[in-house]
Amino acid sequence: MEQYRTRSPQYGPRRDRPRPPRQPVPSQAGRGAGGEPVRAARAPGPRRRPAPVRRPAPTPAPAAGRLPNPRLTGLGSGLFCAVVMFLLGALCSALFGASLTAYGVLFLPVCVLTALWVRRGDLMTAPVVVPIAFAVGLLPVADGEGGTGGTLMGLVTALATQAGWLYGGTLIAGLIVIVRRIRLMHRRRTAAARPPV
Repeated sequence: MEQYRTRSPQYGPRRDRPRPPRQPVPSQAGRGAGGEPVRAARAPGPRRRPAPVRRPAPTPAPAAGRLPNPRLTGLGSGLFCAVVMFLLGALCSALFGASLTAYGVLFLPVCVLTALWVRRGDLMTAPVVVPIAFAVGLLPVADGEGGTGGTLMGLVTALATQAGWLYGGTLIAGLIVIVRRIRLMHRRRTAAARPPV
């Protein structure tokens, strides 16, 4: 009788040892040639433009020969005009012997400055405060016999005789205010009609 050898095969897994679990192999589909992950391609769509960066406008350096350009409120413009006219009236009374003509001439540039320096929101106050300041400045200039009644009569007389300067200064202030108002409205309309960026 032939005897068959009962040997366990050399190759193949042994049945008495447990088989180790297999580890999953990472997919190579999402990797490029260098082993780096490849991003999925996006579907083409509308590109968004980056919002433009708005830089603040540089403030111009003040020129040496440039006039000051303050912005006065309605009350501030009234106080400025009244104080300046009172000082000019006292100066005219001291230097020119209470000359109403010199006072009227000096009244005109004060009207121009008041109308130019009042801020945009209080433009309509300039033609109102200018005649009041004219009357305030007449107090040291007006000739009175003394006392409250004499000073009041001198003030009324000066207002009656110098009405041309009063109307002229008020008219100049009113025209400047109207021009500034028209320019302001034009700027607002231009800014409203401009398409948004």
